[in-house]
This record gives sequence, structure tokens and C-alpha cells, in this order.
Amino acid sequence: MQGVLAGDRAILGRTLTLVESSRPDHAEQARQVLHALLPHTGRSHRIGVTGVPGVGKSTLLERLGRMLLDKGHRVAVLAIDPTSRRSGGSILGDKTRMIGLSSDTRAFVRPSPTGGTLGGVHRRTREALLVCEAAGYDVVFVETVGVGQSETAVSDMVDSFLVLMLAGAGDSLQGIKRGILELAEIIAVNKADGANTDRATRARSEYARALRLVRPTSPHWRTPVRTCSGQTGAGLEDLWATLQSHRSTLEAAGALADKRAEQRRRWLAAMLQDGLMDAVYAHEGVRAIRADVEAAVMAGELTAAHGAWQLLSAAGLSRRPA
Repeated sequence: MQGVLAGDRAILGRTLTLVESSRPDHAEQARQVLHALLPHTGRSHRIGVTGVPGVGKSTLLERLGRMLLDKGHRVAVLAIDPTSRRSGGSILGDKTRMIGLSSDTRAFVRPSPTGGTLGGVHRRTREALLVCEAAGYDVVFVETVGVGQSETAVSDMVDSFLVLMLAGAGDSLQGIKRGILELAEIIAVNKADGANTDRATRARSEYARALRLVRPTSPHWRTPVRTCSGQTGAGLEDLWATLQSHRSTLEAAGALADKRAEQRRRWLAAMLQDGLMDAVYAHEGVRAIRADVEAAVMAGELTAAHGAWQLLSAAGLSRRPA
């Protein structure tokens, strides 16, 4: 705790490793550390960043982060990499793509595997965010893998949700998910440089028109569309001003406190769900029949619903279905 509060990056890294560990003894230690750090959290601007692979998330965060360091901020980036379902491994390459930011003592870049969870976020990302806040980082970015499965996961833990878009790759609106627009609090068309500048400007207008058909994330804020370039830095000052305006607008209306309170409620529900899953699988009665139930489901002799009911019943958590 003392090392984290002192901003020691080595101890911060070890603390996040402890928080992300799946070992029961580590989980208990992590709970104690997080409880002690909680009074020192909550003062940062939490920003989620998503977008399809190749949209330039890491490049933009590298340049935007260095710009914020020059303004006197301390910046943390929680960069989430996908975990292979076949090998269980991750490349964790974001640190190599943010060389300048990760080597600056005023910044902290932490790549973490998703662990196979939906939404492109690690199941302990919320805890990691709190630890970074306690260490004194006043701007914390959560960069998702952009897998398009459940961006709700990251939007549920940040103040501002930034969605990066591309122009010049066919119809700008082709294939865009309505759900993405409904979650976005700021949209930025990235790679607006060189020959792509005009295409980015046209895409900005198209996205702005599409947003008219979508309910805003808050009655106090209408989602703006910006253009920028992580490569040249063009538009980043305007993008940062927009992010600040979003947070200050919500704060002035009292909506930021309400938003964070609702996020904590959902976090509780998610943690309860994880805990119940672990408890079910650890139950002696479930362990006794799990292999047979799974084999029967895999062989098509039992429906998944009935198999789940048998396992829950063995744990004393289910009523017989009608």
C-alpha cells in the first residue's frame, strides 16, 4: 500500500499482478490491499478507448499520452490484449507499441490478457484502475481489444467512452453496430492525415448524421464526432478538450456521481456472478458429477439447460424446472 501511494512503478506492477492472480491466497491479499487503497481512489479521469483492430488505438494513445504528460498530467494505460482460446497465451504487444510512453517515469503502461472474458477487458480491470488512481495517475485510459463482443464491459467502468473509427475503408457506415453508437460518448475518426484527410472529414459528417437516430448516453450530452491523427497529432488538442468537456458537463449536472454509483452496483453484480460460478465448481457435489454431466451434454444425450440444472441442484442452488 505504501509503495503504491508513493507512486513506485515497480511496486505498482507487482500489485497489479497480485490483483490479477487467480490464486485464492492472492485474491484475499488483493482484497485487503484494495480495501486499504479505496479512500485514495476516484480522482482520475477514466477514459475507455475502443475501435476495430488497425484503427490506431495504441498509436493515438502514445501521442495523446505524451501530450498530456507535457501538460503536467500523470497517465496510466491499461491495455488489454486478447487471450488465445487454443493456447491460453497473449502477445501483450502494446508496451512495445507505446515505447515513449512506457519508458517515461510519469506514465505507466500495463498490458494484461483478457483471460477469455467478453468485451475485451480483463476481469480485474476495474481493480487495476483503482490501484492506478491510488498511485496518483490522474488520467487512466482503458484500451480494449476492439473485438466487438461486448463494449458494455468497458463503458461500465469509465467516465468517458471514446470510440475510434476509420474512414476510407469502404462505406464508412457499412457494418457499424448500432450498439457502438449507443455507447459512444465521443467518436473520433482517426488517421485523418495526408490523402485520407478529406475522407475522414466526409466520414465525420456521416457519423454525425447517424447519431441523430440514436438516443444520447445522457440527457446532458450529445455525442460529438471529431477527426484526429495519432500519427501526426492533428486534432488531439481538440479531442482532449472534448473529453474534458464531457466529464465536466456530467460533473456539473451531478450525473458523474450517479454514473459511478451505477457502475459500482453493476461491478458488485459481476463480482457476485464470478464468485457464484467459482463456488459452484468448487462444491463437492458438483465435482462428483461434473465430468459425467459434461460428457452427456457433449454426446447430445442431455441438453445444456438440463445439465446446468443438474449441476446447480448438486450445489443446492436450483429448483426443478417446470
